[in-house]
Amino acid sequence: MFGTVVVGVGIAGLARIRDLMNPMPSSPSEHLKLLGFVSRRSFGNINEAKQISLEDALRSKEIHAAFISTENKSHEETIRMFLEAGKHVLVEYPMALSAKAAHELWDMAEQKDKVLHVEHIELLTEEYKQLKKEVAGKDLVKGTLHFTGSVLDENKAGFPAFSGIARLTWLIDLFGDLTVTSATREQQKEKNYSRMTVHFLTTNK
Repeated sequence: MFGTVVVGVGIAGLARIRDLMNPMPSSPSEHLKLLGFVSRRSFGNINEAKQISLEDALRSKEIHAAFISTENKSHEETIRMFLEAGKHVLVEYPMALSAKAAHELWDMAEQKDKVLHVEHIELLTEEYKQLKKEVAGKDLVKGTLHFTGSVLDENKAGFPAFSGIARLTWLIDLFGDLTVTSATREQQKEKNYSRMTVHFLTTNK
């Protein structure tokens, strides 16, 4: 069995704990054993998973991999700590708030001979797989992707583009590399409203 720890118990972290404790039959998850979770808040236990300190998770010889599900801003530091401790790392997107930091982390994982995987669970859903089949072999002439959500705390989530990075990953996976041609941001703080509009070009324009 491969010992794991979940770091962060927001929506994504709780889903990780649930799935690790109840793996799908005959799935690779059956070989993973959840040995605890780490959180700044005090929970005690969650569904029989016990809360452990970050220090214990880093030191434990039984923990081989960490699932990082914290706010965006802390991803980089947490990844570094677990790679330094000789653990494999799976992190929810985005891996870091800058490309420079991301490349440094990839290099560090390679030097440590550890797996560093950025997870985008939406790309594994049946709905997305169907969408990919529908656009296969077709040329994109023009398109719009619009989505809404609650206003994020930029101190934790990073620049607004990071709240939309999942959809950017969709587009790159569906249509290949993209070039940003323009980006604008509109804010109405009194209404707690923010909107970002970005225009891209595919490689064939």
